[in-house]
Amino acid sequence: MPWAVGGLRLGRDWVAAPDPAALRARWAALTSAEGAERERLFRPSRTRTPASGAAALPGQRSAATARFADVPGPCPDPVRVLREPFDEQWLLPDQRLIDTARPELWRVLDQHQLFLVETPDPLVTALLPAGRLGRIRPLHRRPGGAEPNIAPGLLPLLGERYGGWVTPEDLLCWILAAGRPGPRGYGVPLAADPARWRAGLELGHRLLTVQLRGARGGEAPRLPGGRRPYVRSAVTAWPDEVVYDAGSETLGFGGGTVSPVPVGAWEYEVQGVRVLEAWFAARGAHRDPAADGLEALGPAQWPQAWTSELLALVTTLALLADLAPERAAFEPGPALSAGELRAAGVLPPPRWARRPASVLDHQEEGPGGQFALL
Repeated sequence: MPWAVGGLRLGRDWVAAPDPAALRARWAALTSAEGAERERLFRPSRTRTPASGAAALPGQRSAATARFADVPGPCPDPVRVLREPFDEQWLLPDQRLIDTARPELWRVLDQHQLFLVETPDPLVTALLPAGRLGRIRPLHRRPGGAEPNIAPGLLPLLGERYGGWVTPEDLLCWILAAGRPGPRGYGVPLAADPARWRAGLELGHRLLTVQLRGARGGEAPRLPGGRRPYVRSAVTAWPDEVVYDAGSETLGFGGGTVSPVPVGAWEYEVQGVRVLEAWFAARGAHRDPAADGLEALGPAQWPQAWTSELLALVTTLALLADLAPERAAFEPGPALSAGELRAAGVLPPPRWARRPASVLDHQEEGPGGQFALL
């Protein structure tokens, strides 16, 4: 997957939040402030200040392009993004507020796109990754699922080697099963044995299904045996702490309880951080005594939608925990050599494949209403 993009750098935490209503409240507070107070709330950086101009983000035609200090415009509709591993939040899609928004990713964001995020265990999402994550590799270089972001010639070579048609999504599944971090970056051995390829493909497909969590029209994953996490008692107060009882598989927060929460879901970690604990911490960040300015604006009561999201997250983490030993034990067997890939013209990938494709089918509005020249 030659084309890789660094992660978005928001520059200010208040432009993203778990609750879209909080983002609208923050926008209203910022636009109603004036002078030095607006400057303080904005949290200027070297890249973005209220006086900075910026183009409209691709696909966000309602976004204003005048300087924020002159014409803030209406609040843009928040969009769903992946803020942290398995943490889906909301973002104000206004490039005037974001230090590095990666417009090349917004241009190829649609219902056909998937993004591979380079974390210690590779992560695939249908949402735009917009947090402190690893490098991002889109599956497709163009909208509509056109032109896979795969080294030219690789898919035909694999199809000939394995005796069948190999799709871009097949290769993505293989990466989930066989990819491993290494000293030279993320490595993906390509099996020389068709039987190992098929085994990895089957495992990777299960991993992909769980990670997508029902996106792109798929069915939401479920725990085996008819088990399903339920709200056993409703949340009655803001959850200042989260407690877990492994014996009863019960998660307690804000006077409410959810079970069954398998131990694997509670203990699931990414880069040494428990995902569920980080998820709760993100939703209480606005209540932290250290929170200041717009970051302190958030819901006063625990939104019911968050509990529904929690139930889905528990299922996802439990299934991934169940698959983790199988993935760790998977061996791709003897790999295709670099020499064979070079002989087939796959390596090195051409320089153009490492850059974003030209995908403009209309003029994009640049800073101050001028058309962007790309």
